[in-house]
Amino acid sequence: MKIISVVGARPNFMKIAPFAKAVKAYNRQHLTENIEHLLVHTGQHYDDRMSKKFFEELGIPDADINLGVGSGTHAEQVGQTMILFEKVLKDEKPDWVVVVGDVNATLACSVTAKKEWIKCCHIEAGLRSGDLKMPEEINRLVTDRLSDLLLTPDRLSNENLYREGVPDSKIKFVGNIMIDTLESNRAKAADLDLWSIIECNLHEEKNISIKDRDSVSDKHIAVITLHRPSNVDTDEVLEPLVNFLVQDVCKTMPLLWPIHPRAEKRLKEFGFWQKILDIPNLILLKPLGYHAMLRLNMAARIMLTDSGGLQEECTVLGTPCLTLRWNTERPVTLREHGGASVLVGNSVERIRKEYLNLLTGVCKPLRPELWDGHTAERCLDAIINFKN
Repeated sequence: MKIISVVGARPNFMKIAPFAKAVKAYNRQHLTENIEHLLVHTGQHYDDRMSKKFFEELGIPDADINLGVGSGTHAEQVGQTMILFEKVLKDEKPDWVVVVGDVNATLACSVTAKKEWIKCCHIEAGLRSGDLKMPEEINRLVTDRLSDLLLTPDRLSNENLYREGVPDSKIKFVGNIMIDTLESNRAKAADLDLWSIIECNLHEEKNISIKDRDSVSDKHIAVITLHRPSNVDTDEVLEPLVNFLVQDVCKTMPLLWPIHPRAEKRLKEFGFWQKILDIPNLILLKPLGYHAMLRLNMAARIMLTDSGGLQEECTVLGTPCLTLRWNTERPVTLREHGGASVLVGNSVERIRKEYLNLLTGVCKPLRPELWDGHTAERCLDAIINFKN
């Protein structure tokens, strides 16, 4: 059997790493029935800060093929990926194409696979936000409609697919493959020193003091990540968020901000950058590798984020999470389902209210069904035993 797995952007890396390891483990046990596994990187995230570090830390083998697509509009990325990936499929003739998550590479490669009559498996299928304004929602819907095998992270995702008329024979509940990566890296992350992370990753334009060092400790820091256009692409939204950080969070505890290149670019465009640099108690960091970011999540008294993956990690770690979105494709992470996350959108009034609530409340770790660190093995088993 020959499998091509596709990664396109940083969220994919944490999902493909355990799958690649599961294939290696299978080949060690089945010497006469080896699976030929090729990794294709479309290059959607081509910046070393956002890509190379993750490959190294998570032990992902170098991509066998890098399409080098780079940045561009959604149409440009999808179109260029389809053109280049079609050539790969014609040359390699795999039995399966495995796509993960909901980035543009996921959509482009699933469409291309089906046009070449190659079976397609979608890991992390069935997630739905209900918001068709999200490019990722379009990617999820199309990929799930085309894929032969849909591997879901939770029971709610199964229900989404059933409502869309997907037959049970195409759906397999396997659990959350992101948690495989968390569990296999938890001990290594826990050994990292908080201050060493700060010193090694401090943004070159931000100064810190001895006072900052003395104030940083476990469960006495807040962490924020922002990257979605809905939060950073207009000054009408971004300025109130910055003011909230200044007036509320930084007066309560140190705030660590690993800044996404998109957010940094917008802060500079809108004239807010100097304000960020001048905020006392705000520690501005460069984009972090997986272990350092996981360590910050472990240490955080509260997480503010618009990242879906961090919602999931917060749920398992028990870190209170303010999700800076109006909807989520991961409802299993919400407090009403026992998780750690509260949807607050980008309304500062709602953010402030829930921020104060979470500071005074108690959040316990939750491990949803099959979020046990063995999802990748179940994914591979589902592919091997798939029957048309």
